[in-house]
Amino acid sequence: MATIDKAALLRPRCPEQDVDLPGVGTVRVRGLTRAEVLDIGRRANDGENTEASALALAMVDPKLTEDEVRQWTEVATFGELEALNHVINKLSGIAGRADKEAYKSLRGES
Repeated sequence: MATIDKAALLRPRCPEQDVDLPGVGTVRVRGLTRAEVLDIGRRANDGENTEASALALAMVDPKLTEDEVRQWTEVATFGELEALNHVINKLSGIAGRADKEAYKSLRGES
């Protein structure tokens, strides 16, 4: 039987990655936890636009609030945020075949 340290099992461990935003600089993001992804999915099902919530959770450096993310989406290109969402999906373990549906769920689309 395998043994595991319970503290290790319960310790946060979402991977992080630096992402270059051409013409802007480099940001650091982390993957979302399963609980965060499920919560975002539930809110999307209630018709909420959840992209700001997801990005605010994933942003490590600089740390942004949901309101700051909304301000950012007003001036950023679609491609800039799409590329960032792709990295976050990959780090969260929801990229690949489910990537399109996961992305739509993070954006609050059906």
